[in-house]
Amino acid sequence: MSGGSVVRPYGDTTGDGMVQVSFTLPVPHDKRAEGAAVQLAAKMGIDPAMVVHAKQMGDGYTFFVVYGRVNHLVDLSAVRVVERDFPLLSAREVNTVVKQRLRRKLSVVGACIGTDAHTVGIDAILNVKGIAGEKGLEYYRELTVTNLGAQVSVPELVAAARRERADAVLVSQVVTQRDAHLHNTREMSAAFREAVPAGRRPLLIVGGPRFDESMAAELGVDRIFGRGTTPGEVASYLVHALVTGRGAAR
Repeated sequence: MSGGSVVRPYGDTTGDGMVQVSFTLPVPHDKRAEGAAVQLAAKMGIDPAMVVHAKQMGDGYTFFVVYGRVNHLVDLSAVRVVERDFPLLSAREVNTVVKQRLRRKLSVVGACIGTDAHTVGIDAILNVKGIAGEKGLEYYRELTVTNLGAQVSVPELVAAARRERADAVLVSQVVTQRDAHLHNTREMSAAFREAVPAGRRPLLIVGGPRFDESMAAELGVDRIFGRGTTPGEVASYLVHALVTGRGAAR
């Protein structure tokens, strides 16, 4: 159903309220386990619920996919998100602005910190090959990029940022077990505030699929980028934050 700013989930027909959810229960796969999955789905407001997929995952665990109907409505006017507040620039425009306004190379240091070994995200933003046909920040001739790779400790990151005179530090976090991405980000922001005077601290940017983009202030960073972020968005933000905004006099 759609009525102005109010919407309802869509499955087979408009407004039917059908949704699909997945979860794992710590039980071996049998009929009792499927019944438990249906009961859980019902407590989540899915009624009727139907198990459409179930597979044992190791010893004593079962993964489920459940399909069913919910009666909940969503008021789009009440949705709050972080909107992009800067213009998207082409690579040529980014280079021109940095060269004419900053009058030096803009230094960027990137890494995956802690035990996170997933470099796909940071490489997609930094490496010249980029992602989905869009070049990474190494392609921008007015940017100097230092990619430290994976499993970088916070002290190592701070030291590298100081050594490279970084204008911005980009950190990718994919591992989220026990909120590791949040703990690592708080540790990183605290370390920079302790090691670098406020007026000389680099811009701190984190990204990853499980971050809430509205938590930047809470985590002590300047910006959070979620899934689907492109190198062009990051480059445009750097220009906005460091060259045309507060960073012009850095």
